[in-house]
Amino acid sequence: MNEIVETLKTIQQNYKLFQQQQFSFIRALERTRKEAHDTFRPVSSIMQVQYFRDHHCYNSTDRRILSMFISLCNDLRSLCHKMETVHPGDSVTHCLLERCKVLLNDSNDFTAIRATYPHAVVNYLSWEEARNRYAGVVSLLPIVLDNMWEWVTHSETNLLQNERQCQRCGYEDPRLNKKPPWIPPGKPRY
Repeated sequence: MNEIVETLKTIQQNYKLFQQQQFSFIRALERTRKEAHDTFRPVSSIMQVQYFRDHHCYNSTDRRILSMFISLCNDLRSLCHKMETVHPGDSVTHCLLERCKVLLNDSNDFTAIRATYPHAVVNYLSWEEARNRYAGVVSLLPIVLDNMWEWVTHSETNLLQNERQCQRCGYEDPRLNKKPPWIPPGKPRY
C-alpha cells in the first residue's frame, strides 16, 4: 500500500508540473487540430490526442506537452492495475477503480466531464474553449486523481479498521485449533 501511495504522490507532482503548463497544452492542441483540419469537433479521447501528437505535431514543445499528458494517462492506467492487485476491495473501491479505468480508456469520450471545485482547471479556459473544446481533456486528470486518492483513503481506513478489530478481538490462528499460542512458564499472560 505504501508503494501505491508513493507512486500516486509522484504522479501528483508530475500533474502539478503539467498543470502549470496548461496554456501550452491548450495551444498545442489548437495547433495540431488546425494541422489536422479538425477544428470543429471537441477533443474527445486520449486516442485523439495521441493521433494529433503522432501525425500532426511539428513543434517540439507541442510534442513534449502532448507526450506529457499521454504519459500521465499511461502512469495512472498502470497504477490502476497495481491497485487492483494490492487490495481486492469492496464495492466502493471496486466502483472507484472501474470509474478510473473507464475514464482512462483510450477511446472513452470525455467531452461531457467537468472538474468541479476545488479544481479550477476549467476556469482558466476562456468561455468558448471551456464550453466547446477542451473542458473534458483538462478535467480528465484531476477527476482520475481524485478518485484514486479516494480509493487510497477508503482502503487505508478499511484495512486499518480490520487490523484493529483483529488485535482487539484476539484473533487466533486457525492452525492452533483454537488453542492459545504457547507461553513460556513463569511469564505473565497479558
